[in-house]
Amino acid sequence: MENKYVICSEAFVIASYAIEAMLCEVASYPSPGLVSSISKGSHVDMDHYSFIKSTSILSKYMVLFAQEGYSNRTPKEIFAAIRHIGIEAESEMFKGTKGVNTHKGMIFLLGISCAAVTKAMHDKKNFEGIQDIIKQMTKGLVVNELCYMNKDKVKSYGEKLFLKYKVEGIRGQVERGIPLVFDYSLKVYSENSDLKLNNRLIHTLISIMQFCEDSNVLHRHSMDTLGEVKQKAKHIISLGGMTTEIGEASIVALDSEFIKRNISPGGSADILAVTVFFNSVEDYFNHISAT
Repeated sequence: MENKYVICSEAFVIASYAIEAMLCEVASYPSPGLVSSISKGSHVDMDHYSFIKSTSILSKYMVLFAQEGYSNRTPKEIFAAIRHIGIEAESEMFKGTKGVNTHKGMIFLLGISCAAVTKAMHDKKNFEGIQDIIKQMTKGLVVNELCYMNKDKVKSYGEKLFLKYKVEGIRGQVERGIPLVFDYSLKVYSENSDLKLNNRLIHTLISIMQFCEDSNVLHRHSMDTLGEVKQKAKHIISLGGMTTEIGEASIVALDSEFIKRNISPGGSADILAVTVFFNSVEDYFNHISAT
């Protein structure tokens, strides 16, 4: 009973970081084209309250993802287990939002992330070991689910975009250990800790948009539009992003433009939430090692 309590306690801690990250992402403004606490962005079927509802529903599942990771099983076995949980989480999300997709990508990314973190804790590995666990969990995912998929049974946006553009999307990111987070955005988020939280979030979001192969943009538009989104983000970062007045004004203007053009960089928003999550996790690991 004591061991079970310890496992559940750690699962709740890690899940709380995931929930906080989800809420921080949707609260921040101006997030170009995205739902925030101020705006619906380029969306007509959801708002800030939709995300509060969805996050509340998913809080249970973040705990379950984390509990599955705290195990003697191999990373591959854990991944198989959390995918079943993910299917249930998606179903409950859609019930709560009346069919609106608020967090499908987030469920996948944060589900893997929560399980990988608690697996590292179980195996007494440090923060740097988490990325390798993610790679072990998802090894072969692109080949097995995209390269060899039945083209007559294609359903998801990710599958359709792979067929059209050969973009690996979220599957490719996790199979490589979410390098956009571990090799880039975590550093950006850390280096801008002097900014107010809202501004830090937006600055990191724009930084991510420079490099993210955003499936939401591709689904709504085209590869040319995605290239344009990346270039606009790079220009804003060259102006200083949220660290300068001209950079901030450019982000506000970009938000208005994206709303008019129906552009929503939701993939970048998901990566932002994962960045916030792993920043909290890294702090937690550092605290544990220091005590």
